[in-house]
Amino acid sequence: MTRTDTPWRATILTLYPEMFPGPLGVSLSGDALARGTWSLEPRNIREHGIGRHRAVDDTPAGGGAGMVLRCDVLASAIDAASPADDPRPRLLMSPRGRPLTQARVRALAEGPGAVIVCGRFEGVDERVIAGRNLEEVSIGDYVLSGGEIAALVVLDACVRLLPGVMGKMQSGVEESFEGGLLEYPHYTRPRDWEGRAIPDILSGGNHAAIARWRREEAERITAARRPDLPGAAQAASRSITGPSRS
Repeated sequence: MTRTDTPWRATILTLYPEMFPGPLGVSLSGDALARGTWSLEPRNIREHGIGRHRAVDDTPAGGGAGMVLRCDVLASAIDAASPADDPRPRLLMSPRGRPLTQARVRALAEGPGAVIVCGRFEGVDERVIAGRNLEEVSIGDYVLSGGEIAALVVLDACVRLLPGVMGKMQSGVEESFEGGLLEYPHYTRPRDWEGRAIPDILSGGNHAAIARWRREEAERITAARRPDLPGAAQAASRSITGPSRS
């Protein structure tokens, strides 16, 4: 079956299902959700809690501050939402995870969907991470109150790449991080604004020259702001050999 036959499926395991779809229910992602291009299923981890009070956490082994999400509770929630034959990757939003990249987002968007676990408290019992093959993913070097906002980021990044969500698929190709570069500058009317003019090359109609300018600007910005990205090396090479005029 093709993506037009089967929607991209997102299942969210959270203690706060009311946080979804949140901002994903409006604009392009909301329209795509209404059309059935993708589906969203928030599931409450507390439904699998222990005892009369549906406890989901306990004190950390070895002592320390805070509480830890129990492995048995979370495993039960995962098993109910994602059976063994579910082909979707299982993600755990975590500040210690691998940084989310555009390449990983594109791979997720090309797949059947994702099961995303939103942690809370001090963290998740390590045993369930290994026992349920959770891929830890981080959206940046900072700590949030929980994984819900991070999950929204992952979903937004994936959904916008699904076929038919953006008006022009080129919009998802010529942008930051595609090809290891940050995006080139954009301009529109008015031509002159507060003494700043649109670069003449963008008004000349020479599409080859415009493409070269955009490439060189992307390399320049990448080298200045994100020298860690692969495209920064291309800018360094230009500074030695001079810009291409082919």
